Amino acid sequence: MSTRAQVRFATRESGQSFNQHASAIHAQFYRHTDGYPEGLGVDIANSLINSTAVNGRSWEIESLTAKHGDLEYIYYVWQSPGKDTYISIFEDYKHGECVFVGTPLELINKYE
Repeated sequence: MSTRAQVRFATRESGQSFNQHASAIHAQFYRHTDGYPEGLGVDIANSLINSTAVNGRSWEIESLTAKHGDLEYIYYVWQSPGKDTYISIFEDYKHGECVFVGTPLELINKYE
């Protein structure tokens, strides 16, 4: 069975909590398989830390309004000039439970 996920890119804004879905996103990617934190999460974190491509994985760039009813995870990558990058992971798209908030290194330490 596939573990589907979306990766969304959002600007870090004052007053926006990292453990809530972003109010505005700028881009999102769809991943049909291996979307779990130990797979995709670690790939994203390694890519951010090491400036490398996501290891041999295919990405699909989607419209910002695309909806998938079968997602297991949604990822947010939070960035703003001069501030640390954070990643939020939500499990179970319909219920929206936040299962991780932290820096790329914290994600690797937790899931790798």
